[in-house]
Parts: sequence; structure tokens; C-alpha cells
Amino acid sequence: MSLAELQQLERTSVIGSYARMPVEFVRGEGARLWDEQGNEYLDFLCGIGVTNLGHCHPRVVEAVRAQVGRLMHVSNLFYTEPAMRLADRLSRSSLGGKVFFCNSGAEASEAAIKLARKARPRGEVVVVHGAFHGRTYGALSATPQEAKQAPFAPLVPGFRAVAAEPGELRAAVDGHTAAVLLEPIQGESGVHPLSGELLHAARTACDEHGAALVFDEVQCGMGRTGSLWAYEQTGVRPDAITTAKALGGGLPIGALVTGERLADVFAPGDHASTFAGGPVVAAAALAALELTDDAELLASVRELGARLTAGLERLAHIRAVRGRGLMLACELDVQAPALVRRALLEQRLVLNATGPATLRLLPPLIVGEAEVEEALARLALALEG
Repeated sequence: MSLAELQQLERTSVIGSYARMPVEFVRGEGARLWDEQGNEYLDFLCGIGVTNLGHCHPRVVEAVRAQVGRLMHVSNLFYTEPAMRLADRLSRSSLGGKVFFCNSGAEASEAAIKLARKARPRGEVVVVHGAFHGRTYGALSATPQEAKQAPFAPLVPGFRAVAAEPGELRAAVDGHTAAVLLEPIQGESGVHPLSGELLHAARTACDEHGAALVFDEVQCGMGRTGSLWAYEQTGVRPDAITTAKALGGGLPIGALVTGERLADVFAPGDHASTFAGGPVVAAAALAALELTDDAELLASVRELGARLTAGLERLAHIRAVRGRGLMLACELDVQAPALVRRALLEQRLVLNATGPATLRLLPPLIVGEAEVEEALARLALALEG
């Protein structure tokens, strides 16, 4: 089926909630994608931070193939080994508590909000401006961005948004606060790392008032910043983290991972999901987690992140670069959406714009030096246009 035919099907059959680029991808391997005409692309977006191990990593593919031939679904009314092993691996790799599985980052945010409210009934959730925690109603209510919230008002009550400033956050937390929910690095708003002072202020305020500190690591976790979890580089240990995106190695899975304090807040029936932690996605996630939690890989992320940052800073029209590891953004003096389109269609380089002048790069963690240099060369040509 041609691209034109797919576009016609979209016009007649698909709710118009996406603005798609005019490319159909049909195959992926490592850091490369191919369209239906056989053109090869260099992918520095990773499906928005999903394919951290590259496309179709052989060990993830094999784990899925083996599991899908044995058992695909039985629901959470019964045990499956992949889910139990994945929960154990997630807990041991992070906060040492317990895990609730779901299907996406937004669902992980919903689970975190419910958990915090169960621990402190009717408590308020404090978030900071620029945050993005998802598009379902609770997660959207925790996402203080007017353009995203306004069309869907009224939202869920009990959320307070403050500036990402230590004093303002401390003042917002009191004995009625259920949780402070933060992204250590805000991804969707343009890769803005929250300051160490803010994160420490949040930890202190939560400890003082008995609130839960929850880190949203849906985008910045799973090795993206050069450590398995972003919080490991902050000196601040949260009470829970959320993860999704790269967790499944390309398949949809999310999780809320707690520390010991919140491990037993939920009781049977408090929260559930029909498909969550199914054996196929759990097998994929277990393979992806084992591959990502590798010292050499994480060191490479830090090294290549520095190399990519230095290269970006040398390019014309790039005024500033920020981020950590292989989670980077550039501020431009040209229009970012037009640049992204030109890079895709003319240079076969897959990137993303998060704002009128903001370019986001999320290359696979398995990228090599040669591919970093190739991406910089292709981007330089796109910037010349």
C-alpha cells in the first residue's frame, strides 16, 4: 500500500489527534530505519525515547518470540513468571520496594497519584510548571501546560503548580500534601534539568510533612542520562519512581516502583489493569532492563552524550545545548519544526521539535561514535537549508 493510500485511510478512518510526517517506516535495525521505498534514515528520536536499545534488538526480539509462542495473556488473576521476575529485577535495580505494572507512562502517573492519595486521603499533589506527566485526566491535571489542559477542563481537583524554584516549592508543601511529583529532567517541555537545589528542597519538605516524593522517570530513566535511573545522579532518593517508554524495549509497558515506605499502601482491588505486566511485554522488558543495566553501556552514554553536545555547540544556528547523557535539546535561531521536517525529508535524519525554537535529540543508547558524527553532519546540512 502506498503512502498516499495510507494517508487517505487516515483521513477517512483515524481520529485526527496526530500530525504525522509524510513518511512510512517499514523496517528498523539498531539506529537505522527504512521507509517503504528503501531509503535509509538515522534515528535520533527513538520513537520518543522508546527504542533505547535500537530497533529490534536481537535479545529483545528473541525473548518476545519465545514467550509469544508459549503464552500471551492470562490476566493478573494468575501468576506468570516473566511478570514476577521483572518486578523483582526492577525493585532490586532501584528503590527496593514493590512494583505496580501498567501499560504506559500516563498510567504509571495515575498509579502514583492514587498511591499517594491512598497514603494521605484527599491530599494535594504539588507539581512544577513545565511538567508533563501524561494525557489521561489525573496525569493531565498534573501537567500545568495551558494549551494541553484548557480544552479538557474541568480537570481533577487537588493539584497545585508552582515555579521550579526551591523556596516556592517548600512553601507549597504542608501537612495536607500527598505528594510532590517531579521529572528530574523535564522532557516534553524541552529537556530542562531541574536543579539539585530544587530536588533537595522537595526531599526535605516531603520528609518534614510526611508527603511522598515521586520522580517521573518515564523519559529520563532506563539509562537515558548515563545511569540506569536519573535520580542516581541527583543525590536525592525518591519514595517512588515511574517508568515506561524504553522499559519494554519497543513494546508498551509502564511501572510504578516504590521504596519500602509505600510498598504496602495498595490493597487488592485498589488499582488494576487487564493487560498490565502480561507475559510477552514482561519478557521483553526483562531483556531490555538486563541489557540497559550494564556499566559499559551507561559509560558510553555519558561519553557519547558529551561528544554529541560538543558537536552540537559547534553548529551554526544553535545557540544553546542542554541535557544529560543522550537526552539533549538545542535552542535555535531558526524555526525548529521546519528544521525537523527538512532534516527528515532531505537528510534522512529523524529528530523532534518540542517548541518553535527547540530541537530534541534522543538517540539510541547503543549509538556509536561514527553515527554521532554522521548525525552531526546531516544536521549541519539541514541547518544550511
